[in-house]
Amino acid sequence: MAHEDTKAAEHVIKHRRAKKHISANLWLIIIAVAIVLGYVAGLYHYQIEAAIGPVFGYNAHSGNIDLSSLQDTYNKLAANFDGKLDTTKLIQGANKGLVDAAGDTYTLYMTPQEATDYNNSLSGNIGGGIGAEIGIKNDKITIIRTLPNNPAEKAGLAANDTILNVNDQSTSGWTVDKTVGLIRGDAGTTVKLTIERNSEVKTYTITRDIINNPSVESSVVGGVGILTISRFDSETGDLSRAAAQSFVKQGVKSIILDLRGNGGGYVDAARDVAGLWLSNKVVVTERTGAIIKTTVQTGDNAILAGKPTVVIVNAATASASEIVSGALQDYKIAKLVGEKTFGKGSVQELIPLEVGSQLKVTVARWYTPNGKNITKDGITPDVTVELTQDNINKGVDPQLDTAKKLLGL
Repeated sequence: MAHEDTKAAEHVIKHRRAKKHISANLWLIIIAVAIVLGYVAGLYHYQIEAAIGPVFGYNAHSGNIDLSSLQDTYNKLAANFDGKLDTTKLIQGANKGLVDAAGDTYTLYMTPQEATDYNNSLSGNIGGGIGAEIGIKNDKITIIRTLPNNPAEKAGLAANDTILNVNDQSTSGWTVDKTVGLIRGDAGTTVKLTIERNSEVKTYTITRDIINNPSVESSVVGGVGILTISRFDSETGDLSRAAAQSFVKQGVKSIILDLRGNGGGYVDAARDVAGLWLSNKVVVTERTGAIIKTTVQTGDNAILAGKPTVVIVNAATASASEIVSGALQDYKIAKLVGEKTFGKGSVQELIPLEVGSQLKVTVARWYTPNGKNITKDGITPDVTVELTQDNINKGVDPQLDTAKKLLGL
């Protein structure tokens, strides 16, 4: 019995060793297969994405282009250039050139910093500044308005203040962009402005802060609700509806929607704004070629429906703001006053790239409810009224005045 027990024990031990040996070999095989699959996936990941992408609702392309000439250019540049080359900038430049060559104004490659700045602009976060809108009036750099609860207002600056100097540099001959660029800066730092107001000159030292500029402003004048939207960002829909609810509570009889200078933003935000007037209506269709890819329709809570409305537009009214203008005009919900709009009838999608860079690419063309694509042509207002530099210098607004007259104000 003892001998048989010993043989049985030896058999068990051998069996366990064999299982361990098989398990070890199995793990080696699994690891080897994983390595091979990983290599293949890395080598052919674009082809794999192109095959499975449509299943998960995204586009991918498996094609290759011959970049040997680019490598050759780099090698010859590096061999002969008298100076130091920044390879990161070279790569970013190559990416920009590649995307720019597509020939579409709105298809762009953004560096990590450009991507951050762009995304912040859509959220209303413009970084450090003083919270003032700058323009040119009587050929001088002028504050058009100050944003509530921001450094400029708190320091005592006001609309129509002329900015003579920024940090002791004369603004004579400056553009708005140059002025804004020097006024902005990191939060917590200061900027010195020399201001002229009613022939009185005074210097202000203002501490910059993070500026969050809401996309929607509203007021009520003589029973008319005035809704001004500067862009269509992630908060525009909620802010616009809140303003509309306030109008209803105050018993406004009619509405002015001011979209002048609004360069656009998110289509969903445009849908939400149009949905204040339109219930269960198609606002816009997006097409790739002749194929309708998306139909954008409003909800069923049009709380401003039935209220006489005028939309003010100008040459800088573009994209999502043209979607709203076009829909309200097509359905004869509102009259448009002002100047012909910009004419941007395409849809862009933001696609993240490596190391924080970003691609903004045209993915479709959009059409108004009546089937019109307004690219280059823009939208013609029902009543054409210009706002000239002379009007601005005199502090008058004939476009707003016309909108008020149409509503009986």
